[in-house]
Amino acid sequence: MKLLATLFLLMSALMSSASAQFQFFEQMFGGGGQQAAPQNVRSDSEWYKQQYDSAHCTNYLCPGTLSCVHFPHHCPCAHPEVEDKVELGDGIAICASKGGWKDGEMARKVELARKGLL
Repeated sequence: MKLLATLFLLMSALMSSASAQFQFFEQMFGGGGQQAAPQNVRSDSEWYKQQYDSAHCTNYLCPGTLSCVHFPHHCPCAHPEVEDKVELGDGIAICASKGGWKDGEMARKVELARKGLL
C-alpha cells in the first residue's frame, strides 16, 4: 500500500511538471494561435477628427501632434527623431526630414531654398 501511494505521488509530480512545461511553451509561442492579430487603422479620418474634437486646449491645438501650445510656430514635430523643425518667420514653422549627416543641415537647405539657391 505504501509503495502504491509513493508511486501515485511520483506520477502526480511528473504530470504537474510536464503540464507546467507545456504551459510555458504554449505561452512562449503564442498559445496555439488563439490570440487575435492586431487590426489595421481605418483608412478614413474619423478617428483623427474624434481625437481633435475631444482635445481640450485654451490656446492653439497643433494639428499634427494635438499638442496645446501658445503659438502655432511652437508646435513640436511629430517625429523629432527623424525630423528637424525650422522657423521661417512670421509665426510659421515647418518640420522636414533631417537633412543629412550634420546637425542643422535641413535648416541650411531651407534657407538656401528661400534665397533661390537650391
